[in-house]
Amino acid sequence: VQLQASGGGLVQTGGSLRLSCTTSTNIRGFNLMEWYRQAPGKQRDMVATITSGGGTDYADSVKGRFTISRDNAKNTVALQMNSLKPEDTAVYYCNAKTIFRTYWGQGTLVTVSS
Repeated sequence: VQLQASGGGLVQTGGSLRLSCTTSTNIRGFNLMEWYRQAPGKQRDMVATITSGGGTDYADSVKGRFTISRDNAKNTVALQMNSLKPEDTAVYYCNAKTIFRTYWGQGTLVTVSS
């Protein structure tokens, strides 16, 4: 299984970016898909999750600004990020979970300038 994350870049404070994570297999096979982020010198933290049934959860720091969604037809999970802040600067990673294991994609860098 391979996960390909894309959509990172440089944006000004208050701007928006949309990250995408595309899987090499049928996305319906995963119980949970998540976005994490890791800022320099910090641990990797959960940002948003979405279940196979469409249930979502968010870190408090991004609630109301970020939206996670999944497109089963395209085998893709997206993270719409609005009202970006400098503290959102990090490498963003997606993962996909079954009951047996977790698959990680490579990161995509998001830089928010002040």
